[in-house]
Amino acid sequence: MARSKIGLIGAGQIGGTLAHLVGLKELGDVVMFDIAEGLPQGKALDIAESSPVDGFDAHYKGTQSYADLQGCDVVIVTAGVPRKPGMSRDDLLGINLKVMEAVGAGIRQYCPKAFVVCITNPLDAMVWALQKFSGLSAKKIVGMAGVLDSSRFRYFLAEELGVSVEDVSAFVLGGHGDDMVPLVRYSTVAGIPLPDLVKMGWTTQSKVDAIVERTRKGGGEIVNLLKTGSAFYAPAASAVAMA
Repeated sequence: MARSKIGLIGAGQIGGTLAHLVGLKELGDVVMFDIAEGLPQGKALDIAESSPVDGFDAHYKGTQSYADLQGCDVVIVTAGVPRKPGMSRDDLLGINLKVMEAVGAGIRQYCPKAFVVCITNPLDAMVWALQKFSGLSAKKIVGMAGVLDSSRFRYFLAEELGVSVEDVSAFVLGGHGDDMVPLVRYSTVAGIPLPDLVKMGWTTQSKVDAIVERTRKGGGEIVNLLKTGSAFYAPAASAVAMA
């Protein structure tokens, strides 16, 4: 049986974490692309050398050539400039739009049948640009937002209520930014609606409101703490879940 081939465009913090997760979960073989010479090759080799320890058999290749993406079943795009403290996602628009033009052309030429997950910010605009420059059907390109935002929302609720994240069901709709909509009314803990838990005194409405706001600002909180980049563990895990 042929193994799936997964292309990762961008070998930075998210790309490297993605590559490792793909191996750990035995999802397929990995091609890591980046314009920085040696970066994808080094990370590919490093992760491959961990396979005997972790017990997986994925094949890894690092490259500067889009041609190596030929035949990919899934492509995850993380290429672009990450946020720094004081920046909004929209501040990255001009820079990363040019990156998506090059990435889209590469996908169009070498893996036009792939399913594409975009992580690059500002997300909604980059998904549109990637669809335009690649020529792929809009059904074949999605942005990684709701899974990540919902994960943050669930985690914050679990921490507030002192329960396992597995007991929390919560979703976030809308854009990946200040206009996202955490669905408080439809969130449950062990099957009990969150508004009912407020009425029962397990938490307060003001704390729930603070969690909603923290979810909206979740990415910025991590950017301000890291100071040199943006979140990568949770975004990578979310993208793998989608792929």
